Amino acid sequence: MPLYKAKDLSIKSLKSIEHLVLFIIALATLFAIGEEILHMIHIRTVELADLLLLFIYLEVLAMVVNYIESGKLPIRMPLYIAIVALARYLILDMKGMEDWRILAISLSTILLACTVIVIRWGQLKMPYPKNQDYDN
Repeated sequence: MPLYKAKDLSIKSLKSIEHLVLFIIALATLFAIGEEILHMIHIRTVELADLLLLFIYLEVLAMVVNYIESGKLPIRMPLYIAIVALARYLILDMKGMEDWRILAISLSTILLACTVIVIRWGQLKMPYPKNQDYDN
């Protein structure tokens, strides 16, 4: 088998695996959303923690859709998920936390938010040239 055919076959195989894993991630996320909704129905109340968890799931689904549509994963999406996850953790466990832990989580959240701002600023002020493809 010529080298270029082996390379094409390898790329196609890896792309198939990539799409399979994305499908599994989407299914697992939908399953988790369903479990969370059933949990809210069972306890007959909706708490802020439940809503924040649903937002995390929604961001994961949006990330999968974005990756399928564009073939690229913007680094900002996992950062948004991390910010919401830290906020959820802080909201749920703040009463039992020591002051230094609250400060560390708050500073981590601020650092992630600043990172998003810097990345977004870089995309606006220093975009990639349109005639050059950096993905290859």
